[in-house]
Amino acid sequence: MMKDVLVIGQGISGTFLTWWLEQKSLSFAVIDEERPSTASRAAAGLINPVTGRRIVKTWMIDELLSFAENAYASIGGELQISPLKPARVIDFFPTAQMRLAFLKRLEEDPQYLELPADEKAWNAQFRYDLGYGMITHCYLADLPGLLPAWRRHLLQQNVLDQSPFDPASLIIEKEQILYRDITARHIIFCDGIESFDSPYFSRLPFAPNKGEALILDIPDWSPGPAAPLSDPSLTPAVPIFKKGMTLAPWKDGLFWVGSSYEWSFSDPNPTEAFLQRTEALLKDWLKPSFRVLDHIASVRPATLERRPFAGFHPLHPRVGILNGMGTKGCSLAPYFAHQLVEHIVNGKAIRPDADVRRFTKILSR
Repeated sequence: MMKDVLVIGQGISGTFLTWWLEQKSLSFAVIDEERPSTASRAAAGLINPVTGRRIVKTWMIDELLSFAENAYASIGGELQISPLKPARVIDFFPTAQMRLAFLKRLEEDPQYLELPADEKAWNAQFRYDLGYGMITHCYLADLPGLLPAWRRHLLQQNVLDQSPFDPASLIIEKEQILYRDITARHIIFCDGIESFDSPYFSRLPFAPNKGEALILDIPDWSPGPAAPLSDPSLTPAVPIFKKGMTLAPWKDGLFWVGSSYEWSFSDPNPTEAFLQRTEALLKDWLKPSFRVLDHIASVRPATLERRPFAGFHPLHPRVGILNGMGTKGCSLAPYFAHQLVEHIVNGKAIRPDADVRRFTKILSR
């Protein structure tokens, strides 16, 4: 079987990489063992234009937002789903200092920040004393809908192998790669934490980061106030709630709450400590009763410099990678998957601060 590209992994990076390959009429095969605990499948799907306690704009966000809108609309049109919804974050202030920090940032750069007209608007659902600010121009990617829908598409096209990838079966030659019955021009790893131990990319400065989340049923949840729309034809923004942790709508009318950010951990699985801590936070914050239906955990493929890895190995130009998205996969993956495909097809340069060849020296050891 001859293919242009063999793709390893079908998380958010592998999904958008194969989408763009298909748009360019490149042939491909995908190897992905279905596992529910991968970082993409455990993520809330929030695209937030600001980050951190200093509430600063995230890297490249102005460009990424407009690109994501078009990319999700395109793949959604193919699949007949709506995988990206406008959202806004209701950011409850946990301390007076955080309220002051928000107000200061709002004064300096109000592009993505607002204050509510009525700070008591969410009193029926939450306990809060210090008010809240709003982060606008957010999006919620429907990962529980998009990833399975694209997987079904790959199965229908007969290009998905759901067996585990076997590194021992991979042969890299000068002009091609061989894997079992597949011959391809390129192989690209979109396999998340599996690349930490890759013979080709293990030297990259990955910084594994563990996250945990709970899936909740909130039977008595009542919708709060709708955000005013400047254009009545626009889709109302989905409210996402934040106070120490994030509470977001999930599939089937359920809610996702999380996530932790653990840089040092010995157990990649869900922990009792997170469950107890999060239940206590929710009981203090959330007025309606809730039931915990599931407890999930995953390890994110984050990087030390918080920039993704995209491109081809300096010593093995047939071997590529699209990885290291950390917590920003929903905004970064569509953009850098497109850059990687454009590089393959037209020889266009990948952004230098994302191109994996910035690590040529350590990858050449």
